[in-house]
Amino acid sequence: MDLNKLNTAVSKHRKDMIAFARDLIRIPSFSMQEGSLVTRIKKEMIKVGFDKIKIDAMGNIIGFIGHGKKKIMIDAHIDTVGIGDKTAWKIDPFGGVFKNDTIYGRGATDQKLSMVSMVYGGKLIKELGLEGDYTYMAVGSVMEEDCDGLPLLHIINKEKIKPDFVVLTEPTNLAVYRGHRGRMEMKVVTKGRSCHASAPERGDNAVVKMSAIIEQITALNPKLRKDKFLGKGTVVVTSVECKTPSLNAVPDECTIYLDRRLTLGETLKSSVEEIKRLPAVKKAGAKVEVLYYDAMAWTGLKVGQEKYFPTWVLPENHKLVQAGVKAGIVALGKKPVVDKWVFSTNGVATAGRLNIPTIGFGPSNEIYAHTVNENMPVDHLVKSAVFYAAITQYL
Repeated sequence: MDLNKLNTAVSKHRKDMIAFARDLIRIPSFSMQEGSLVTRIKKEMIKVGFDKIKIDAMGNIIGFIGHGKKKIMIDAHIDTVGIGDKTAWKIDPFGGVFKNDTIYGRGATDQKLSMVSMVYGGKLIKELGLEGDYTYMAVGSVMEEDCDGLPLLHIINKEKIKPDFVVLTEPTNLAVYRGHRGRMEMKVVTKGRSCHASAPERGDNAVVKMSAIIEQITALNPKLRKDKFLGKGTVVVTSVECKTPSLNAVPDECTIYLDRRLTLGETLKSSVEEIKRLPAVKKAGAKVEVLYYDAMAWTGLKVGQEKYFPTWVLPENHKLVQAGVKAGIVALGKKPVVDKWVFSTNGVATAGRLNIPTIGFGPSNEIYAHTVNENMPVDHLVKSAVFYAAITQYL
């Protein structure tokens, strides 16, 4: 079949896609509060003719088209961050504002509106008879903003729905992305001995101990490993806390939190050891540990995992990357850019932990993520729907 027919077919659904997208913006879906949005997505999946729809124990929604052997999972996380200072927004973040052929509001870029393209990509597959020996799975995953990768680990490990290929729909500005740095969250704790601040020599100041550690962590940052494609590893002190009996007492405990971005070749073990080896950490007898995420999904299911999110990258000559390039040519009329994300995605689970081939192709530009200017060009939604339908034909 001439896949360019997808571009003609999708134009008939433009108005429905806009209406669906505006509805999604109007339904707040902060992490662990996605239930109402899941209901709305299910309604649209039924409308366009998905063969099967499943809402799993964690609250992820999965729409299926076809029953073929090859499993192709297209994923969008449907939770969002908060809105911050509402007065900073020029429009209602939940108004579903549509102007200049663009939709505005929280989640427009990052990234629940990708769900519109995924659902209508499925519609195109059905409409044009593109089913084959594959199963198209459109996933609306929850809680990603809080713990990237966790929802897909649940789907694959707990629900036993394992894909052969994964396409993530985080914003790529219509480029094909094939990896990103990993990350982890750590804390370092120093202990001291409290005493009255009028005689500090009687105590052992935990904050003073920590100040030397902070200096050495800052000095460590430029020395971390670099990768030509993914970029450099980084470590940053993001928060400082201390425990003290009063403002007139020497603190007896201090804690810092670290954001560690991991490039190729850096691991949880190597990154923890780097901190433990610092002279100031050894001298203070400080404790270094990886944080743990523990929460309850909107369904009431308790979930959690260590806050380690592995680095991943897929070779440019991999079958999935090349399929993405071919689908991009259909959708865009030209060869797409092949690049990487700056931030982290659910790929830390599929590719980073489970070694399932994974790429990204998403509408909108990541520079708008988490900002008061979040927006989604309708043209991006339309082209992405074509891409998600087309890529099934190249795998």
